[in-house]
Amino acid sequence: MNINVRKEQSTDHLAVFNLIEKAFANETYSDHKEQFLVNRLRESTAYIPELSIIAESDNQVIGHILLTKINIVNNHQSNLSLALAPISVLPNFQKQGIGTKLMNYAHKKAKELGFTSVILLGHPDYYTKFGYRPTENFGINLPFDAPKEYCMAKELTKESLKNTQGTVLYPKEFYE
Repeated sequence: MNINVRKEQSTDHLAVFNLIEKAFANETYSDHKEQFLVNRLRESTAYIPELSIIAESDNQVIGHILLTKINIVNNHQSNLSLALAPISVLPNFQKQGIGTKLMNYAHKKAKELGFTSVILLGHPDYYTKFGYRPTENFGINLPFDAPKEYCMAKELTKESLKNTQGTVLYPKEFYE
């Protein structure tokens, strides 16, 4: 199978909406509204068009990943980072390396754009293979209750989170 990974275009929006809906349809730990979150984030100041990325095969959108701007804040400072939310692959294309291609491409592109870290809420068995570690290792908290092992961060640049402590401030679109 030939897979092309590229920046999402506006003509991809409907296919991405449907893809995300199908990808999360049977997920237990989902509100099944991730596709609406992506639509809201596209209209936000947190949106970075170069970090809304699709995987396609035979002109079919089969995967998508989105990284948006967030801040890690405390009483003394605010540090810019990225949130990975969501990553989606059509069910019949899962476990074929498409998620890995999307992750690697997104990390590379984010680093090229000058971003130094990524925060996510996800399964440690999957994300640790990409270098994600618990946010508590960095003194970073998420603003909601979640199992600590699922709250994860990755330094795109070595030691970029070394002196970053605080709570993640997500764009309001995450809460609508």
